[in-house]
Amino acid sequence: MKIIIAGAGEVGFHLAKLLSYESQDITLIDTDKESLSYAEGHLDIRVLKGDATSISLLNDAQVSKSDLVIGVTSSETTNITLCLLAKQLGSKKTIARISNTEFVEYKDRIKFSELGIDELISPEELAATEIGLLLSQSAFNDTYEFEGGLLIMVGVSLPKTAPFVGKTVKEAALIFPELHFMPIALQRRGTQFTLIPRGDTEFMEEDQVYFITDRTGMDELYKLTGKKKEQIRNVMIVGGSKVGTKAARDLCEKRFNVKIIEKDKNKAFELAELLPNALVINGDCRNVELLEEESLESMDAFIAVTGNSETNIMSCLVAKSKHIKKTIALVENMDYFQISQSIGVDTLINKKLLAANNIFRYVRRGEVVALTRLNNLNAEILEFVVKPTSEVAGALIRDLEFPREASIGGVIRSDKGIIALGDFRIEEGDRVVVCCLPNAIPEIEKLFL
Repeated sequence: MKIIIAGAGEVGFHLAKLLSYESQDITLIDTDKESLSYAEGHLDIRVLKGDATSISLLNDAQVSKSDLVIGVTSSETTNITLCLLAKQLGSKKTIARISNTEFVEYKDRIKFSELGIDELISPEELAATEIGLLLSQSAFNDTYEFEGGLLIMVGVSLPKTAPFVGKTVKEAALIFPELHFMPIALQRRGTQFTLIPRGDTEFMEEDQVYFITDRTGMDELYKLTGKKKEQIRNVMIVGGSKVGTKAARDLCEKRFNVKIIEKDKNKAFELAELLPNALVINGDCRNVELLEEESLESMDAFIAVTGNSETNIMSCLVAKSKHIKKTIALVENMDYFQISQSIGVDTLINKKLLAANNIFRYVRRGEVVALTRLNNLNAEILEFVVKPTSEVAGALIRDLEFPREASIGGVIRSDKGIIALGDFRIEEGDRVVVCCLPNAIPEIEKLFL
């Protein structure tokens, strides 16, 4: 695919990096010469210096031949204008990064696609949504919902007490035949290798395992992983950033008791007016005495979303030492994910990764309607719509020539989530959730074309 990315900041560079690994034809545009020089020196891509809304520059980038144009500059106006121009100049698809979350809320009413913008991406909105999901499934350290929760992906570190530790997937299935979940990815403690579980794969203590389940399977997973379903009502958020503000607003609407700590006095007053149902405190979250005075120990969840990754991690560790049930830290450095299990924070979230997940489904072949990359795991979960021409249509799962590096986690049919086993027949219109390693993606895409 020919892809043009405007904006060589954190999101743009991260996207260019991921896409260049897949041998996509990437052109990166930015006004900052230093950012472009760094990108050009580290990635196999073409760079162009200049204003992304310049028609002559877009023509130089061959926008008329582009499959996808992505606007992820720091200027919302630039991103929107770029997409409008790119569509008029012949680009097939356009995606604009926006900071005003109202645009996302009203996108069905405004009909941005008719204006020339196929997708709006708000990293802040995505991060706030992720926080809400993590609090709703508090015992798990990663979660993702397909089709509004008809199928749910959860990640968990297996405790020693989990009844299937020491057993293979096949043995566990025989012992618990009525279970409504499927293991789809696994990483051993202390390693960076991702496994797609097969019948002979053995579960071990402290494995980071990802399951696909439905609503009924959630309670079963709580029991079998030895995790407690904690009731979360009292939430402390440190940092009145866009992510913190959006998360606080969403949680207040769901009747959570929210307390926000913001260092900047003026920002704290603004937040107090904006969020009448939350308690806003002006103070420094690095001050442990302040946290204790504000009843840190009585909190069920602690969310750190300041602009500093290290501050977020350290304040979460303070909260963890007070036995807070759930801690979530917003981090910018992707390297922290490599040591996420040993840091001691329940969950790390990253805006760049969330934005990339949303954009990546436009790069995949076949009709991909959802995609997520697993935190710290080299695997993708894709949701495909089965077309009449798809090779999988009408076939039993066990008859498909599925690569070992991939597995079907579940199927959505007639608004119902199904944990599909070998004797399940896939039909046209089904939405199939597949987990696969990067080298298996081309093979999987062919099955769903």
